[in-house]
Parts: sequence; structure tokens; C-alpha cells
Amino acid sequence: MERPRVGVSSCLLGSPVRFNGGHKRSRFLTDELGPYVDWVPYCPEVEIGLGTPREPIRVTDAGRLVNRSGTLDHTDLMAALPLPAAVDGYVFKAKSPSCGVRGVPRYRLSGEASGSSGAGLYASRVMAASPLLAVEDEGRLNDAGLREAFVERVFAAARLRSLLSVAWEPRDLMEFHARHKLQLLAHDPARYRSLGRVVASGGSGYGELFLAALASRATRGRNANALLHAYSRVGRSLAEPLGADLVARIDAYRRGEVPLSVPVALLAHYASGGELPWLAAQTFLAPFPAELRLRHAV
Repeated sequence: MERPRVGVSSCLLGSPVRFNGGHKRSRFLTDELGPYVDWVPYCPEVEIGLGTPREPIRVTDAGRLVNRSGTLDHTDLMAALPLPAAVDGYVFKAKSPSCGVRGVPRYRLSGEASGSSGAGLYASRVMAASPLLAVEDEGRLNDAGLREAFVERVFAAARLRSLLSVAWEPRDLMEFHARHKLQLLAHDPARYRSLGRVVASGGSGYGELFLAALASRATRGRNANALLHAYSRVGRSLAEPLGADLVARIDAYRRGEVPLSVPVALLAHYASGGELPWLAAQTFLAPFPAELRLRHAV
């Protein structure tokens, strides 16, 4: 599989491109996620010719991007910037007037805050052009659940891109879909069934529907149902005490008594013996590198 390609605000990787000549380096991005992805850094302010340091910019109620004094309007330059291509996700700088995903304050022409907020001008263009792209700001990635969900989507999108970027045969799509069965069931059972019909009819439109399914947040109930589906496929191959223990761990997870990692680790252990190839191939067991240590209970 190709490494995920992830767009990122340059300042989050330590580049000194902030308005004050500083940066907002994220240790999670650079030290933890960085070894497993290929970053595509970008700073819209620098790309439109603003230097560092520079006068801060802000977004007006009318959606214009201006300097603090209101004497320079950078909106048209920002609107002409190229959008990222072939990326599997994007991490933006929180509340940046260009890159904020949400919560970017709006200002009146007088310079006073209006009390309203929205997305930054460049981020809003990226999200409008690629509504199924996994997008977060670095602040929200401090939440363990949001961090895991984002990284899972990024690696799933990279696997999809790896498949679709070369000439593929119907059997390749069938194998891809089969490997993602449990993961798709955990996110969106209805779209999983729709994807099956797409595969059977030749595959047209599979990529968009797959990304839409992964964009639906996995729930405890859906995870538990996916785990029980795995048990239904492999339970007869397990000695009775092992099967009963697995079901008990799945039920404990459904009740919130143990994290998702507990039943998943059991399934992965059973699959490691080589006698359960269907289970061993399931991306649900390892949706991203284990070294990231991101698996948490939903």
C-alpha cells in the first residue's frame, strides 16, 4: 500500500510562517504520525506573497480576507490558489483566517468582532471541493476519539487511492471490498450493502460511496455487531471455551466495561495462526499501524 499523503498547514510541522514569524509545531503530527505518512505542507498566506512576520489578517462578515487595518484585500489571491491533489486527509491550523476548519471569528469593517464565525477561506475551498476528505484541525486532534477516527479515515483513503490509481480488475475490487467488510459494517451497514451492489455491477462510483461510509462515525453498537459477525464467521474454528470467551468480551465491550482493543486483540491473536485467512485479512483488526497506539473505546 502507498503511504498516506496528508495535507497540512506548514506551521504545524514547525515552519516559521506564522504572522509573527513563529510556528505552531504539533508533536503528534511530527513525532507520532509523521513516520507513517507523507506530508504535503502548505501555507496559503505565504503562497499569496505575504511575508513573515506580517500584519495579521482577518475575515470580514462579507467573507473578505483583509489585513487588520482593512487597507489590503487578499480575497481574490486566496481564491486563486490551487487546491491539493491526491491527498488522503488534511490537518489545518485551528482558527486561522485562511486554514481554520471552524470557529474563525468574523469582523465588521470597523474592526470589531461581529460575534459570528466560520471556516477560513482556504480551508472552506478545500472542503467544498472535496467534501468526503478527512479534515481536522490540530486542536481537535487532542481528543483521542477524534484523533483515531481521523487517522482511520486517512489510511482507508490511502488504501482506496492505491487500488484506484492503477489499472484494476473486478476481482481486485471484490478483494478490497471483502477485506474492508468488518470496518465498513462498523461505520455504515447500509452503505456496506450498497457497496456490495456497486461491486456486483462493475464498480462504478465505488470510491465515493466507500469514503462516505468511512465518514460515518463508528459506534459502540456497530462495532459490537461487526465483532459478532466476525465470530459468526470463525467461531466454529475455535475451541468452545475460546469462542465463549470471545463472545463474553464482545458483550463486555458493548456494555462499556472494556475497550474495543480487548475483543479486537483476541480476534487478531486467533487470526495470527494462519488458519483463519478471511479474518487475518480484515482491515478492522489493523486500520492503521499498531505503533500509533490509537485504538480506544467508542
